[in-house]
Amino acid sequence: MLHHVNVTVPPSVAEATKAFYGSVLGLVEVPKPEESRARGGAWYQLGDHQIHLSLEDVPETKSGRHICLTVKDLFNAEAQLREAGVEIIPDEQAVSGWQRFYIRDPGGNLIEIANKTE
Repeated sequence: MLHHVNVTVPPSVAEATKAFYGSVLGLVEVPKPEESRARGGAWYQLGDHQIHLSLEDVPETKSGRHICLTVKDLFNAEAQLREAGVEIIPDEQAVSGWQRFYIRDPGGNLIEIANKTE
């Protein structure tokens, strides 16, 4: 069973990325274990799962690797993200039964935002 997904960003965008996941996406930050706090980053709760944000000096890439977050109202989610200044990346490979688009966090990680239509 899936517990968490870990995404990495350079330390130079750590605060912007924490604000992105917490304020823009509205995820709830949860306390990290004491032994993990010195490494920085943050953990966010999504129902029974978590996203762990880790700091790592890695070059930014534009990989297609991504996580997917589902929403109840895709159009409202898109409007809120645009209002927050987030670039919307259109879905160029439609999948039947789904509406979706993509965004990138400040560290360049790709995030699919999706709604099941069937």
